[in-house]
Amino acid sequence: MASEIMYAEVKFKNESNSPGTDSNSAAAPEVKPTPHLSKPAGPTLLFTSLMALFLLLAISFLVAFIYKFWSCCPKDWKPFSSHCYFIPTALANWSESEEKCSSMGAHLMVVHSKEEQDFITKILNVHDAYFIGLSDPGHRQWRWVDQTPYNESATFWHPGEPNNDKEQCVIVNHPRSSWGWNDSPCSVKQKSVCQMKKIYV
Repeated sequence: MASEIMYAEVKFKNESNSPGTDSNSAAAPEVKPTPHLSKPAGPTLLFTSLMALFLLLAISFLVAFIYKFWSCCPKDWKPFSSHCYFIPTALANWSESEEKCSSMGAHLMVVHSKEEQDFITKILNVHDAYFIGLSDPGHRQWRWVDQTPYNESATFWHPGEPNNDKEQCVIVNHPRSSWGWNDSPCSVKQKSVCQMKKIYV
């Protein structure tokens, strides 16, 4: 009679229990979550501020360029610096001359510098006299029509002028060798010089 042989499958779990060894040491180390670090706002804010400043400067330069580039004078007016000048052909007394200038949005010329004086006299006729916007309401208190303060260091009187308290308006003329100012009766009819600020568009 044949005998049956039975085999048993036995599995062994290999655990190390050697002394001094912690059974938990074999476990994977616990990984702590790293907090999300946001980028600092400083550099971004600085960049934005610089870009805004650059844009404002660019706009300012553009506006200044357009403002300067598109300045002009009306037809037949002569430009110099920030003003325009016109010489009416009709003779008139000082008050009528100022009214004529005013009707064109201007006033009788106010002289601010030697350069301006030299500019205007180059386009005037040496044989004529021209009212400017300087007058004396009394006591030799000279006043400009646009309320610009009268500055004695920037005047262009002929030698010996002004010389008559009854001559309360001022003309620019060329009686001898050069242009200059002379006090004159306001009622005398003369030519004149009108002045206005340049037009900016």
